[in-house]
Order: sequence, then structure tokens, then C-alpha cells
Amino acid sequence: MFISKLTTTLFSTLIIFNGISLSTYSCAATIDVNKQTVVSQQDLPKNIIMVVADGMGPAYTSAYRYFNDDPTTVEIEQTVFERHLKGLSSTYPEAISGYVTDSAAAATALATGIKTYNGAISVDVDKKPLLTVLQWAKQQGKKTGVVVTSRINHATPASYLSHNESRKNYNELANSYIDNGIQADVYFGGGWKNYIRDDRNIVAEFTQAGFQYIDRYSQLNTLKANQPVLGLFAKTSLPWALDDSNKHRLTPLTQTAIKQLTNQAGFFMLVEASQIDWGGHDNDIAAAMHEMDDLANVMLYLESFVAQNPDTLVVLTADHSTGGFTLAANKDYRWEPQVLRSMKHSITTIAEKIIAQDKLNDAASHQANTQLKRPIKGDQISQWLNFPLSTTEIEQLQQVEPLFHAQTQHYALLDKRLKEQQSPPSLKNSYRRALLSIIDKRTNTGWTTSGHTAIDVPVFAFGKHSEQFSGQLDNTDIANKIFSLLGK
Repeated sequence: MFISKLTTTLFSTLIIFNGISLSTYSCAATIDVNKQTVVSQQDLPKNIIMVVADGMGPAYTSAYRYFNDDPTTVEIEQTVFERHLKGLSSTYPEAISGYVTDSAAAATALATGIKTYNGAISVDVDKKPLLTVLQWAKQQGKKTGVVVTSRINHATPASYLSHNESRKNYNELANSYIDNGIQADVYFGGGWKNYIRDDRNIVAEFTQAGFQYIDRYSQLNTLKANQPVLGLFAKTSLPWALDDSNKHRLTPLTQTAIKQLTNQAGFFMLVEASQIDWGGHDNDIAAAMHEMDDLANVMLYLESFVAQNPDTLVVLTADHSTGGFTLAANKDYRWEPQVLRSMKHSITTIAEKIIAQDKLNDAASHQANTQLKRPIKGDQISQWLNFPLSTTEIEQLQQVEPLFHAQTQHYALLDKRLKEQQSPPSLKNSYRRALLSIIDKRTNTGWTTSGHTAIDVPVFAFGKHSEQFSGQLDNTDIANKIFSLLGK
């Protein structure tokens, strides 16, 4: 039994770290990260797996507990995260960027142990390259790999693999994976947009360098052993977990990567659950929880891997928290994730389905030679959402298109200067916002921003020398500890 559903969980007020009670308000006791036990060079982990849950602040792991809960049992079931909680990490960037980090500066800190400005990819404030833990592992003779649900040249993986003054230089970063020397033995994620271009075919250059190339999940079990592999499974990022053909795609990708990387000298691998962050940016709790479920599933696999390979260390943290997400809003003391569990499509996909059906209705009205457009049926939207809509919710959705047309007419009347300052109205975004509003009201979810926040994020670890990551840390401490455990 984990937690009785008749008791109140005060996780946000009091956290137990290895027998030391840490009040998040008074911080009555902390662990000096500089006084951790020194690890002998003869007792280092053979394998290190660094997992980054992009955007996952403490509210996300709390929410996942309730999202994952079995409503038919008395207890609230323990999640994989609660089994391995070690502490908290601060996330602030270099002073020039203030207190709120972006993913590039945070990933640079996690990868190099050095803080930098927002937007930087493993360069310091003077734009000088910084050694990353992945590059150091490669220099020590270990195999290396990255498994992400973003494109492989996105901010987090790029910060382990490359150096650039701006995360926005996607093609430059893609080029660097060849031009600056191949740093990894396995690359799994998205991004063929940047790797198969009119001006350069970097995929072909990887294959010429001896890499296998795959672009479908079904090819994962066809790979040859002891041969590096590049797998790009989407034009940019992978689909939302809700929309993907495998809703737990991180697990087979990680399993295959480990199989390819396993060798006598060991390996270092980065795994990123990239799209938790995007759910936060979109204020989309359904997307965020299903991305969390994908992460939890791969963490369960890594638990079993470490049980069979005790010389492996797994560290999980977030680069920052996104969205100012709260479990409960509007002075209403409830958070109800039930409708989230049953969803089978992302809000974006449902918005696209509504628009497609709208067009079919338009065509049917035209063919019937009538000016009366048939409104989209609420039961059809309910079917796509996989939960029944109320009459009020259906009416709310039926008002989206008329409001959109009014907004479009207003936008057309703006002068050029004002048009340049705002995006034109989008019917898809209008439906998305309406659907998100319905789900937020159903679940009573709150948001304070569509950006990042400066709160500390949780740190989880298990396996060999996981005790090194206990207590109150800074994100640079995580990299520096990994450097030490890699023999630096």
C-alpha cells in the first residue's frame, strides 16, 4: 500500500529525502553537495544513463500520481518517480539571463557543469565551446547515444553533442554532427528536415561513415549489432504520444539504443522526454500527462535494466518547469484527471478533425443547394475526445467558427504595422483553445504562463552511486558529479 486515499498528501510541503526532512519553505536541513563520498576510480559506474524530462516541474510528477491512480483501489498507487526521488535542483542560467532559464542554457548546465546565457548550446558567455559529459565519455572509450522525442538537433540533445551560439541554428547544428566529428554511436529522434536538405544530405554522409539509417519504428528490430545507427522517425519532432503509433515510443527506442551501445567499456546515453515541455507551453494537460506516461514507462524499463546490470547509474531530472501548472484552480478544491486517461488523440488532432468535418459539411450544404450549414455534431466530437460533452460544451465549440470569422474580419482592417505585431487568426488554434478550455474546466487545471518558470525541479536517481545525487543541488552539480563518475 502506498498512500491511503482517505489521507491528504502534503508532498508540496514536506519531502523526505533519505531520512532527512526538507521543508520546501524553511529548508531546515540540506546536504552539502561538495561533501559527498568520493568514489574510487576503480568503482565507477560502467554505464550512465542521463534522462531529461523537459519542462517537468514538481507539479507534473504529482499530477502523474493521480493520473496514474487506479480508481478501483483504496490506495493511491506509488509511481516510479516516488521510488527514486533524491532531491531538488535549481535551474537559473548565467546572471546575464536573469533567473528563468530556457532549455538551451539549462541543458548546457546539465551537460557541461557551466552556466551560460539563454539560447546558448554548450558555449560559455564568451561563446567559447565547453566540454560535455557525452564528449568526455566518448574520449574515455565509451559508446555514446541520444534518444529524444524532439528532433535530434533540438536544444537538449544538441547541448550534449555540439556547440553553437544559438539554439535556433538548426541546420548549423545538424551540419556539426558530421563536421565537428561524430560524437555518438546512436541517434534516435526526429529531424530529417535538417538532415535531408536541398543543399546537403547529412543522412547520406552518416551512411558513408558506416552508420545504419532507419526512419520507421518497425525497423528497430532489423538493426545489425556493433554498427552505429541514425534513426530519424519524423520530419521535425515525433508525434505527440497521444497521436503516435506507439504511445510508449521512448521504451523501444531506449531498449534498442542500449542493445546497440552495450560493450565491455560501457556507455553514456542521453534520453529526453522532450514534449512534456511542449504540453506545458501549450497549457495542454492531456498532452503533458500522456508524455509523462511515456516517460514513466521508460523509467520502469530502466529499473529492470539496472536490476540486471547493477553497474549502471540512471539520473533523471528536468531542465526547468513549464507553464506554471497547478493541480486545482479558481478556489475550487479539486483536481480530476479522469477524462485525461481515456483520451486517444491530441487536442491538435481533434481540432484538425473538426475542421475537416466542417469542410465536409460545407460541401454537403453546397451540393444540397442550401445556405444552411449543418453544424458539427457534438456526439462526433465526444467520440474523438473519448468522453461525452455537455450541451454547454457543445455550444461553446459551435461558437468557435463564427467568432473566428469575426476575428478574421477585424484583422483584415488593421494597418500594416499592427498586422506585423500579431499573427493572423487561425481556425485550428481557435478550436484548440476552446477544447483546452473545456478540459481545463473538467479537470480544474490551472496555468500561470505559456513559458518557463524559475522553480526548482526534482532529481531522481537509482543504480550505482545514485546516492551522490541526494539533497539540494544546482543543475551544474549534476554534470560535475557525472564527470567525476566518468573518471574526470
